[in-house]
Amino acid sequence: MNTIVALQPAWLREGAASFLARYEGLRARLPGDTAVREAGAAAFRARGLPGVRDEAWHYTSLRPLAETRFAEPLTAIAACDRLMARLPAIDAPRLVFVDGRYRDDLSVVPGAVAVRVGGPAYGSLAQPERDNMVALNTMLTGDGAAIEVAAGADGGTLLLVSLGSGGTAERPIAFHPRHALHLGRAARLALIEVAIGEGVYLHNPVLEATLEEGAVLTHLRLQDESRAAFHLATLYADIAAGASYDGFTLAVGARLGRLEVHARLAGRGAAAHVNAAQLLGGRQHGDVTSVITHDAPACISRQTVKNVLSGHARGVFQGRIAVARDAQKTDGYQMNQALLLSPDAEVDSKPELQIHADDVKCSHGATVGELDAEQLFYLRSRGIAATDARAMLVRAFLGGALEPIAHEAGRRALEAAIDQWWESEAA
Repeated sequence: MNTIVALQPAWLREGAASFLARYEGLRARLPGDTAVREAGAAAFRARGLPGVRDEAWHYTSLRPLAETRFAEPLTAIAACDRLMARLPAIDAPRLVFVDGRYRDDLSVVPGAVAVRVGGPAYGSLAQPERDNMVALNTMLTGDGAAIEVAAGADGGTLLLVSLGSGGTAERPIAFHPRHALHLGRAARLALIEVAIGEGVYLHNPVLEATLEEGAVLTHLRLQDESRAAFHLATLYADIAAGASYDGFTLAVGARLGRLEVHARLAGRGAAAHVNAAQLLGGRQHGDVTSVITHDAPACISRQTVKNVLSGHARGVFQGRIAVARDAQKTDGYQMNQALLLSPDAEVDSKPELQIHADDVKCSHGATVGELDAEQLFYLRSRGIAATDARAMLVRAFLGGALEPIAHEAGRRALEAAIDQWWESEAA
C-alpha cells in the first residue's frame, strides 16, 4: 500500500477502495483516452481521497462522502422535467448533462461556438498527480463538452447545465463530467454554469479553460445542488498575455460544496477576477479554495469571497497568491468577508501570499461580523419588519460582490437565486 494512503484513517481508505472497485468494474465500458484514464487511476491509487491532514483540505472533511457507497446513475425522467423548469430564464444556447450524461434532446447547440460532446474532454492543464479529486474525475469521468471559440470570434453566451436527478438515500449516485474550453486569440465568451438537482449524489466536475492572447472569458457559476448532495468542483484557467478571466460563483446548495480554482497568469498584462459568494444554512459546509499564480510581469488578480452563514453552517476560504521571481509589477488583491446570522455558524479563513519578486503590490485581508444592531434598529424604527430589515442588510452586504458582473442576464439570475435562498431561510 502507498505510504500516503497507509497513513489515512480506515474510513478514508475504504472510501477510496470503493471508488477503485467501481473503476475496475466499469473500465472496459468507459469512453475516452485509455492512457489518460489509467494515469488518473494510478494517481488515485497513490493518493486516495484527501483527508484533513492534507493542507488544502484541513478545514473540509470528506468523511460523509467516504462513508457513502455510490452507484451508477439511473436518470429519473420526471425529475428532469422539474429541474429544467428551475433553470434561469436566460435566452442562450445550452449544453445539458443529466447525472453526468449529455442530453441532446434538452440541449440547444450554439452556432457561433465549436462544440464536441460525448465522452470526456481532456485538456492539458489538469494535474491529477497532485489533486486527488481531479484524479478521481480522470479515472471515472464519462461525458463532457469540448468548447472552442475561434480567434477573433465572439461566442456570445453559452449555458453549461448539470442536472442531478437520480440519487436516493438507498441508492446514491456519482458522476464526474470533464469539460475543456479554448478561446483563441482575442476571442470572447460568456459561459454560465448552472448545477441544480434533487436527491443524493456526488457531482465532481473538472473544467480546463485556456485563454490565448487578448481573449476575454466571463464565467458565472450558480451552484444550487440538492441539500443532500456533494459538489466538489475543480477549475483550471491558463491566461495568456493581455487576456482576461472574469469569474463569479454563487454557492447556495449542497450538503458539502467545494470550488477549487487554479488560475495561472501566464503572459504580460493578463488579468484574473476569481470572486464568489457562499450562502449557507442548516449544517451545510462550503469551501472556496484558490491558487492564483502570477508567472508573468504586470498582471492583475482580484479575489473577493463573501460568506453569509446561518444555523450551524460552516464556510471555508483558503486563497493563495503566488508570485514568481520574474513577475515584477504584480498587482494582487484578496479579501474574505463573512456575515454570521447565527451564534452556531462558523467560518475559517486562510488568505496567503507567496512572493518571490520584489516589485509588487499585493494585499489580503479577512473580516467576520454579525448584522449591525444599530442599522437593524434604525430600519425597525422606520416601521420595517424584522425579517425585511435583515434581508435588506444581507442584500447590502452581498451587493458589492455582484456589482462588477457586467453580464446583465447572468447577474439577474444570481440575484434571483439570492432572493430565493433568503426566502427559504426566513421561512
